[in-house]
Amino acid sequence: MIKAVLFDMDGVLYDSMPFHARAWYETAMRHQLDATPEDFFLFEGRTGDSTVNALFQRTFQRDATQEERETIYKEKAALFNTYNDGQPMEGAAEVLKQVKAIGLDTLIVTGSGQHSLIDKLNQSFPGVFVREKMVTGYDVIYGKPHPEPYLMGLEKAGVKASEAIVVENAPMGVQAAVAAGIFTIAVNTGPLDDSVLLEAGASLLYPDMKSLAADWKNIMESL
Repeated sequence: MIKAVLFDMDGVLYDSMPFHARAWYETAMRHQLDATPEDFFLFEGRTGDSTVNALFQRTFQRDATQEERETIYKEKAALFNTYNDGQPMEGAAEVLKQVKAIGLDTLIVTGSGQHSLIDKLNQSFPGVFVREKMVTGYDVIYGKPHPEPYLMGLEKAGVKASEAIVVENAPMGVQAAVAAGIFTIAVNTGPLDDSVLLEAGASLLYPDMKSLAADWKNIMESL
């Protein structure tokens, strides 16, 4: 019996990934790091430290220092806050309404550390999420694609993996959820090919949150 739905945030609840990718890419270029804009859709779900480290390993074949990680992430966060318009993803509110209507618990499991979005959740989706049932980039050691964030989400929800569903848009997020043993629905709201999300392990795939909202009742009946 399904008791909880664990939602990623960027690219699922907010149409924010283009702004994250732009901010990451511009910051990477400032620091002469080897990167492409698409990288940041593939890296989505990593913590900020992990993303910076991956770029340093690729470019300089070494880990970034703590000062480098903090400096680069601070620059990226400032750029993101300049670009981001804070718009909820179309269809997200409809999905959440249906989830709450049948009494399921709702949690956030995100690699993001952007306070601007985390703090805005209650304004965008009143009464749906509480901070005690959020897992963010500040709460984890490993981050996605490691299962740690979703295992922590299950613990906060007080449910087993078989009693939860994950809604994700990123391949690393899908990998993390599947590794935690949770039934995972992917919404391809970014530029990646569908095959990337299916190969990561998604059980169902939708082109956007509106399509997921339209089919939510059928999903619940099937499960």
